[in-house]
Amino acid sequence: MPATLRDVARKASVSIKTVSRVVNGQGGISDSTRWRVQEAIAELDYRPSKLARALVTQRTETVGLVLGDITNPFFPEVARGVLDTAEAQGYNVFVCNTDGDPSREIRILRSLTDHAVDGIIIFPTFELECALPEFARLSHPVVTVNRAFDCPGVSNVMMQSRRGAKLAVEHLIRQGHRAIGMAAGLSPTVHHLQRVQGYCAALAEHGLPVVEDWIVPGPPVEKHGREAARALLLQHPEISALFAYNDLLALGALKAGQELGRRVPQDLAVVGFDDIPLADRVSPALTTVRVNKYDLGCRATRQLIQMLNQPGEPCPPLWLDVELVVRASA
Repeated sequence: MPATLRDVARKASVSIKTVSRVVNGQGGISDSTRWRVQEAIAELDYRPSKLARALVTQRTETVGLVLGDITNPFFPEVARGVLDTAEAQGYNVFVCNTDGDPSREIRILRSLTDHAVDGIIIFPTFELECALPEFARLSHPVVTVNRAFDCPGVSNVMMQSRRGAKLAVEHLIRQGHRAIGMAAGLSPTVHHLQRVQGYCAALAEHGLPVVEDWIVPGPPVEKHGREAARALLLQHPEISALFAYNDLLALGALKAGQELGRRVPQDLAVVGFDDIPLADRVSPALTTVRVNKYDLGCRATRQLIQMLNQPGEPCPPLWLDVELVVRASA
């Protein structure tokens, strides 16, 4: 049978309470007593009960990671950054997938709260804004990624998406393109998205018109990129370049261009966003805005742990820079 707290206390000739204080890293114990208890723990191969430890410390040493679509190639590197950083700090991670469904997201957050996770990292939907303060109160703290929330118990890690979009569109303009469309992501107010704002700002700063019909919102998946690009190129054949909200949309746009007989980049230039692993494996290789996805996961986790270790202290947003990676598609 596994050794118990009582066995360790008997072996070290101390009280059960003293063993508990050593196990939980509490003070008020002499070095010699602590050493004797630790020796007994090692001899008996005693493993503290996670549940009992949580009752004392009010910590379960677990955090939740809530992703929008675990099959999206953007997320594995982010998740690895979270897992590696959390493990190094003694935390386990529950990885959850919402499929971008707000009702499922709410159910997952409730489940994580019921399991008493110490904190949550989430890529939230826009519909979560009203519910998040309550979850932050129940599951303090919460770190949101790429969605700014200003409420107690919540901090944010943001990518420089607007800057990245401007870099992408300015590159296309430097290549001589004047009719540039956009395959945009989903949003109730798509023009408020930073990547759309960056696209519009780059056009305006170079004296080019922002044509509403040239911005096509939709799910950020390859199928929609193909459909959106095909519709844009058929309805507006003057378009010679496309900026995509993410690389999956851009890969779909590449397919659409090829199906319509548009040579890339001679007849159609395409730029994506994220630099997923597929970006440099397709032909032609995709020009894109690189996001350090592993670092994003690491930073979000460090932000969460800082909030856990310094409760009540302000934790300002972190901003992650991006860079343009020029390849063969533009």
